[in-house]
Amino acid sequence: MTASATIRAAHFIDGRARDGDGASIDVLNPATEQPLGSVPAGSRADAEEAVAAARRAFGEWAARPAAERAEIVRRIAEGITARRDSLAEVITADVGAPITFATKVQASLPAATSKAVADLVTSGEFAFTEEIGNSLVEREPVGVVAAITPWNYPMHQIMAKLAPALVTGCTVVLKPSEVAPLCTDQLVEVLTEAGVPPGVVNIVHGTGDEVGAALAAHADVDMVSFTGSTRGGRAVSAAAADTVKRVTLELGGKSANVILGDADLTKAVKLGVANAFLNGGQSCNAWTRMLVPRSQHDDAVTLACEAAAKYQPADPADEGTRLGPMVSELQRDTVVGYIRSGVEAGARLAYGGPEKPDGHDTGYFVRPTVFADVTPEMTIAKDEIFGPVLSVMPYDDTGGTDDDAVRIANGTVYGLAGAVFSASDERALSVARRMRTGQVDINGASFNPKAPFGGYKQSGNGREFGSYGIEEFCEIKSIQR
Repeated sequence: MTASATIRAAHFIDGRARDGDGASIDVLNPATEQPLGSVPAGSRADAEEAVAAARRAFGEWAARPAAERAEIVRRIAEGITARRDSLAEVITADVGAPITFATKVQASLPAATSKAVADLVTSGEFAFTEEIGNSLVEREPVGVVAAITPWNYPMHQIMAKLAPALVTGCTVVLKPSEVAPLCTDQLVEVLTEAGVPPGVVNIVHGTGDEVGAALAAHADVDMVSFTGSTRGGRAVSAAAADTVKRVTLELGGKSANVILGDADLTKAVKLGVANAFLNGGQSCNAWTRMLVPRSQHDDAVTLACEAAAKYQPADPADEGTRLGPMVSELQRDTVVGYIRSGVEAGARLAYGGPEKPDGHDTGYFVRPTVFADVTPEMTIAKDEIFGPVLSVMPYDDTGGTDDDAVRIANGTVYGLAGAVFSASDERALSVARRMRTGQVDINGASFNPKAPFGGYKQSGNGREFGSYGIEEFCEIKSIQR
């Protein structure tokens, strides 16, 4: 598979590829602006057919032993691993993620998190039954799940929903983002080879307004698991309300990287910039607000600019590239608009800017950008930009407290992720516990595929990964005896 190949990813309903009624959605390579492939423009009728297939398959799949379902999920993980390089090439061409990052993360993480889910079930660490006094408590599959996934980590976000849904005994209708859907062509091969029965996993391509809305409102869908924008999450919740189905939402973020006065500033800034610019900044958990003591603000800005200079926009297919294009023209224009708004609001443009990067008249590239002297009321400090834009924000640490840093960190409508850097583990942990956010990394701690991921406030509800992610797809039954 090469970035220049043309891919046609079809619907996958009841174990068979379907091409819809002939209408298509074209997919562009964001680095070249050239056609990369297409998917059918799904309709409500396609969604209806997929839900019906999932409903028919539910009883038999739910009745299978959990260990057998987990073994199939493990085989899915193995299939993804076997296709790692070809999946990475497709994701690089589809999303614009640099190929090295696409290989190590985009095409590898889905296998790791899926295997972790399967292992929890087969090891007995996740129990589907437990006894509490005279009650037998059983965890049963919630039913037919509509999984609506975004474009920024296409395979990763799909498997974050698919793996736990399958091990619990749920059947699934997947609606991937129409912006970057082409990895599903290989996913269908993986599912078939792993032995997933017809109807257990169905894929319907199309827009959120058409297919997503139909799935969210469908009376035979028992649960919607949605990852995307906060605006999209509100629409899904509203559509699902009439049928009172379960809805889990993993939405936007504006995460704070709190660098305390005793931290290793060089390390904290370097890791902070790397996280903020990861995947072109198109990550919901990116640390896009860097909070530093006022006395260290200018030093932090200098370090941030030095780090940002290493993220020059370049061909994402080149193994040395750190920063590829934005996923689409719309996303590029949105990011550029935020950069302009930051300048207009009075933030100091320390690095980058809204102009096109040199040598990139073609492709949806933007300059890596660092703002200094950002205040909490500025739009760039409140809105999720979803691009390589970092806001360095000073806070007051006089009096020996971290109260001002915590206040600013908690001062947005979001609460998805965050970070704390300190020479004292006890102090860092104290600040982490005060942050109103679903996940906090201390001193650059590594990702844990068994730990829960999800948000507070308008970053959503529900959790993904590990036993917490499995729990979301279960109904709880209490039997007294």
